[in-house]
Parts: sequence; C-alpha cells; structure tokens
Amino acid sequence: MNRKKVTNVMLIVLALLLVVGMAYQFTPNIEGLFNRSQTTGTPAVKVNGQTITAEELDQARRANPVLSSTDTGVLGDDFKTVVVANQIQQALVTGATQDIKVSRTDVNAEVDKIREQRGLKDNKAWTDFLQGVGLSDAAARTQIRDSIAVQRKVDALKAAVPAPTDAEAQLYYTLNPEAFQSDARIVGRQIVVADEAKAKALLAQAKGGADFAALASANSSEFKDRGGALGPVESGAPRPVAQVALPAEVGAAAFALTDGGLTDVIPSGGKFYIVKVEKYLPPAPKPFDEAKTDIMTALKTQKENAAIEQWLAGLEKDAKIEYVDPNWKTTNPTVATVAGKDIPYSEVVEGVVSNQQFASLLQQVPPEQAAGLVNGILKPQVTQGLIQTYAAPTIADKLKLDLTGTRQDIVQGLAAYGARDVKVTDADLQAYYDQNKEQFQTPAGATVSEASFRDRNQALAFRTDWNGNGDFTAAAGKAGATVSERGAVTAGDSKLSPELEAAVFSAKTLKDAGEGSLSDVVKVGDRYSVLYVTDLKPAVTQPLSAVRSQIEAQVLAAKKNEAGQAFVSKEVAALKPTDNLDKVLAAQAKRVADAEPKPTAPASDSSTPDSAAPAGATPADGAPADAAPKDSATPPATDAEPATPAPATR
Repeated sequence: MNRKKVTNVMLIVLALLLVVGMAYQFTPNIEGLFNRSQTTGTPAVKVNGQTITAEELDQARRANPVLSSTDTGVLGDDFKTVVVANQIQQALVTGATQDIKVSRTDVNAEVDKIREQRGLKDNKAWTDFLQGVGLSDAAARTQIRDSIAVQRKVDALKAAVPAPTDAEAQLYYTLNPEAFQSDARIVGRQIVVADEAKAKALLAQAKGGADFAALASANSSEFKDRGGALGPVESGAPRPVAQVALPAEVGAAAFALTDGGLTDVIPSGGKFYIVKVEKYLPPAPKPFDEAKTDIMTALKTQKENAAIEQWLAGLEKDAKIEYVDPNWKTTNPTVATVAGKDIPYSEVVEGVVSNQQFASLLQQVPPEQAAGLVNGILKPQVTQGLIQTYAAPTIADKLKLDLTGTRQDIVQGLAAYGARDVKVTDADLQAYYDQNKEQFQTPAGATVSEASFRDRNQALAFRTDWNGNGDFTAAAGKAGATVSERGAVTAGDSKLSPELEAAVFSAKTLKDAGEGSLSDVVKVGDRYSVLYVTDLKPAVTQPLSAVRSQIEAQVLAAKKNEAGQAFVSKEVAALKPTDNLDKVLAAQAKRVADAEPKPTAPASDSSTPDSAAPAGATPADGAPADAAPKDSATPPATDAEPATPAPATR
C-alpha cells in the first residue's frame, strides 16, 4: 500500500472517530498552574484590561506537542488561534473571580498540600522547584489564590443549580433505556476438573441423565459444597450470575445456551469446565423507581456543566479584547450561524486539535499536507457538529422536550428522541450476521509435533511405516529425523509456516496413526517434514441463534445512531443555518500567503565594470534611479513609531 493510500485510509478512519461538538467540562487544576510562566514580559493581548504576555502565549504553545509542531502555514495560523483563544478564556475566568475572597490561610494550606505531594519538604527545595518552572514564591501564591477563587466560583455555580424535575428524569429514562438494563444472567451449575479425559467422561454421564449436582459434589474442584452452583443457593435454587462470573471462553459457551442445556467440555486456564444452564434470564430494563437515583445524579451533573458553559459564554460575549503585539493578533471570524447564535472559528480548530487522531496524522504527514487534508475533511465535520450543538437548545424548546445539560448533552438527547421508536428485526440480525460471520468463527486447532528429514525418501518411508504404535518422537528420531514439539497450534496464529499450516488444517489426506494423524511430506526449505497431529478440532462457526443476544445490542445501537443523526440533521436544516467555512478558509489561505516572505531578486554585482551606471543615469523607463514612481501608494520612510493597533473585539 503506497503512502498516499495509507493517508487516505487513515483520514477516513479519523473522520469517523472524530467527536464533533465539545461539552465543556471545567475543573480547575492547581497543579496545572506550574505550567504557566510569570506575568512579566512583553504585553501581547489585553483582556478587559488584564495583560497576557507574549511569553505566556509562547509557553502555552510550547507546552502542547500538537500546537508546537509548527508555527507556519495554515496549521501554524490555526494553532496560534487556539493558543490565544484559550489564554483569553483563562484571563476572563481569572478576571471574573477576583472579587471572591481567598484568605492567606487558604493559600498557605494549598501550598503545604502541594509541597507534601511533591516531596518539597524544605524551603530550598520549594524555591528550586519554583525557579525550575519560572515562578517566584509570590507569583506562585498569586496563581494558587486565583485557582482557589475559580474553584469556589464553580462550586457556587453548581450549588445554585436547581434539582432535576420528575419530568426531566422520566424523559431521560425513556430516551436512554440501554443505560438501565440489567445484564443477562443464568441459573446454573458447573463441574471443574484438571483432567480432560475425566471431564469428557463426566459430560457423558450428565448427558446420560446422571444428577449434575451430585456429579459436581463428587468431582468438581470448585463449588462442590453447593453442588457446583454458580451462585449461592437460596431457597433451594442457585442465585443467577452474570457472564463475568465465568472465564471468558466458558461464559461465552454457557450464555449461548438461551434455552438451557449442557456445554461441551471447555478448556480454560489449565482446567476443564462443564456448565449446565438451568435457566437463561435475558437483559431486562430496570423499573423507573429503581433507576431514579442514578438518573437524578446524571441529570444533576448535566445541569452543573450547563451552568458553567453558560457562565463562560457570558464572559466571552462581553469581553473587550485588545491586541497589543501584532505578532499575536489572530483572526477569529464567525464560521457559522444558527438559531441566532454565532460560532467562532476558534471552536472549529479546538475541535480538530483536541482529537487524538489528529495528533497521529501530524506524525504521518508534513504540516502543509496535513493542512489540506484537515481543511477538506475534518473542519467540515467539526463545523457541522458545532452547528448541531448550537442549534440543539432551540430545537428542544420547539419540541417542548425537557432536555437538560450542555449543548452537547441536549443534541445527544435529541438524537435519542429521534431514534426512540427504532426496533431490530430478524432481517437486520441476519444481514449483520452474514456480513460479519468471521467474527463468530472459532478457528481450527490441534497439537502438533514435527519430524524434519534431510532426505525426502526418508520422510516418505517414515510416513509409510509408522502406524502410531509407540512414541512418535522416539520413532522419528530412530528414522533419522530432528523432532520439534510445536505444541498447541491454532489456524492463523503463525506458529507454523504457511506450508505446514496448510498440511494440518487444509489438506484432506491426513493419515490415521494411533490417537492422531500424519500429514503428507512437506518441503520446508531444503528439508522434508512430517507432522504428527493430535486433538484436531475443525473450525466452527456459531449459528445465529447462539450469538443473537450478543449482536442484537450492536445492531440496535447502529440503527438508533443512524436514525438519531437523520432526525437531528433534519431539525437543524429547518433552522436554515449558514456555514461560512469555505469563505473563512479562503480568507485564511490568502492571509497566510500574504504573510509569507517574498523572494527577493539577487543584488547586482557593483564591482563588475560593465554593470556600473554613471551618476545620475536613469533606468530604462527614464525615471531617476532614486525616485519613486509618481503613482506609488508607498509613503516615504520616516523615523516615527508605528501606530498602536486599534482595540479589536473577539
């Protein structure tokens, strides 16, 4: 696969995985303060009169591997936009909490906690640590004070949130049934032994009608005191258990018996299991009253996050932004408008930058190529997602739905509402099963020993003569072979070469030999091998009936996602949003190109006699060499300072 194809495949995956629209989760982190520099430095941006320095902005960019990967071209412009937008928001939050009282005692307690966590027991260790991150003790305490104030503001916002209503809770329960389903469970018993032959004999007895509980009590190494019951016995019957109570292979086999019955002997962890399923209990929804406590907790968190999101939006709406350093001036236009709300371009870039797949892309292709791919695939995806999240509250109000939370929570609720009547049919399950049948196949397996001969005739003679009597290793060694114990082998696990694997699992000419079989003679390099195969188990594909419950949830989720997205898209389209992304990207491309250094013509060599011009000579057009063209708009150079940029609003 060539590099271009790899890139295209990766971007398709990236586009599918990209989470568009971000629910804002604000949790101040005092430890993160030590990634910030002191506020002294070159003023770059003023936010409501509060200065952000160029040093702070540069450090914020360097601290992020993605943002520091390039500072040129379209991505460099994008990254600068994100850095400035994030620092502006941080300044707005800090400025909005300056009136919150934080005592010196509060700050000292936090300092003590940080010092204890970092093992900075003496003052010198503390001072050295602060110097290492570019902070004085006073600056660190100021930043800690600010962080405590922000946390108290957040706590106050959360405390003021009203409790969820019963109507909100009932709607949440209705739209999220899968969140309140009990797991499938079984009532059953098991027999666990260390010997496979014994397990097979016990299974034969159980199939013949022997009492399973009695067999377990007499033979099982686990739960024999309760007749092999998987769960504690209550009122004469075992308590139901979930699939996680059993080893993975055993659980898969047992929970496939939705009509009850006996599993085969299942090897797992060096032991052999037989499970008798007495009753299968499918997943079932919890009653609303049982789920209500969890619902109220989830809704309360959603409402708290929504309060913080709205507070931040208010700070940004009224902010006065002034760019002092032209090197850090950014352009943050409205990229889309929906329901009377403007979406800033910085949110699109943040949606791209915050995705881990984007970081992987930057490691695979150069920035200039990544920029084109991102502009063509990711930014349109993110923009459409943001349009949906900004439109969501208006749509919910129009539909009179008691949805709560951030914009992202509400758009998810709308999608669930649009998919509330989706059901899974037998045809849906059959189609999924047919398309993904390999997922339900247990590959072939066997235990293999290899006898390798120098001479083909020796190998042929050994295969003809040995009938399984006696030990394979001894017989092959006596015949002149080098014997290798390959052990347990599964088709496709690469333990055998392709030639040997085909001889075991694909060939139809295995020769019976005692308890196993001999393969044909196989040429491997310059030698000839004969394989002794025991415990050969063919590949088995589980029928749809055995995996129905396993895939039903997946198929339902996929159908609901498709229906939910279609519903939200239709409702958003009715609001007639405007998407200016193409214009914004075109303007950015022109701005970036204009800012690039222009190539200069090489200077003429004045030392060459032929190139020297006499004083007062004129160029070919007749104008004096030191005169500007009469129609030039370029003003003459002066010693005056450049004008201070006019305040800009974000």
